[in-house]
Amino acid sequence: MPHAELKYSENLSFDADALFAAIEDTINRHDPAAGECKCRAYPATTYRHTHMLVAITMLAKPDRNAAFTAAVIGDLERTIKAHLKQKCLFSLLVEYSPSTYVTNEHDPEG
Repeated sequence: MPHAELKYSENLSFDADALFAAIEDTINRHDPAAGECKCRAYPATTYRHTHMLVAITMLAKPDRNAAFTAAVIGDLERTIKAHLKQKCLFSLLVEYSPSTYVTNEHDPEG
């Protein structure tokens, strides 16, 4: 069962329930056996820069190789950013073996 944790500046506005469903759907498109995704959101009341950190944790499986990781992390990044309407720093951590970390700036204006 995958887990998703959102840690973000409280000034970001998005629909957490819709984002949780989109994350679960994205993971299950890549691995239909993954099942339900336990999701939690932690808004930060004190922060320096507007940001979102998404950490996805899944069990290691033989088919979760480099190709799987590249595909799922690309789809997760696009899916999550589609829910963010504000400019922010963005980080995505997908944890299993191997773990992958992406960090960049999200700007919905282009």
